Amino acid sequence: MSVLLGIIVFTALGGVLSVLAAASFLLLNAHWQARLLPHGISFATGALLTAAFWSLLPHALEDMPEAQIPGLMLTVLGGILLFFTLEKLLIWRHCHHPGEDHHGQHDPKPAGLFILLGDAMHNFVDGVLIAAAFLTDFQLGMVTSLAVAAHEIPQEVGDFAILLESGYSKKRALLYNMLASLSTVVGGVLAYYGLDALSGGLPYLLALAAASFIYIAVADLIPTLHQQTDFSTSAKQLLLIGAGVLLILVLSVFAHQFIPD
Repeated sequence: MSVLLGIIVFTALGGVLSVLAAASFLLLNAHWQARLLPHGISFATGALLTAAFWSLLPHALEDMPEAQIPGLMLTVLGGILLFFTLEKLLIWRHCHHPGEDHHGQHDPKPAGLFILLGDAMHNFVDGVLIAAAFLTDFQLGMVTSLAVAAHEIPQEVGDFAILLESGYSKKRALLYNMLASLSTVVGGVLAYYGLDALSGGLPYLLALAAASFIYIAVADLIPTLHQQTDFSTSAKQLLLIGAGVLLILVLSVFAHQFIPD
């Protein structure tokens, strides 16, 4: 499979599957939604952190001159601060919790439109980061795509909930979310043609992707998990975080064994 085809397939597949998974989740009754969503967040936390520290950052540091390593680490730090700033401006990310609307000061329809525009922008950037991973190493692209999909599912659940509360029908919410997810493919394809000639910048894009994953996991997902502190729930969270870690590790080994460079 060519790199361009890999980018198209995995960006499209991850986007479509995350939207469909979120839509299916909302068909469940409130009891099952409340039980299953925290499990998805725990799993995504493990997947994101492992993709950042096991796959993205090691590839970014590979063959990099020692003198340039501090600059790469500053890129990670700068990325985390950038995502914090964007989140403060309500651009980068949105609610992860069904039925919880953080846009109460806005009229319903503008809130739904804002979610769609923000989601499209977010997905476009995800596509660029996935393309950077594929251009570095095909297996790394696969791992990055999986990690992106893992955190997109709980986010898409929140997006659907806000769209429904904003007056969209279920069919329209599904259609518009699907269209927004396609911006991942657009970002990936545009990045393929733009980044191919700028291979020297790929390590810094991988560092930015790692910063994105770390920020999402640490600033958003983990605080959500801390809302429940009983022993049984905490044990389940640890097991599911471990499952997310294990899946990324297994996928990395599988990809390097069975998929040629």
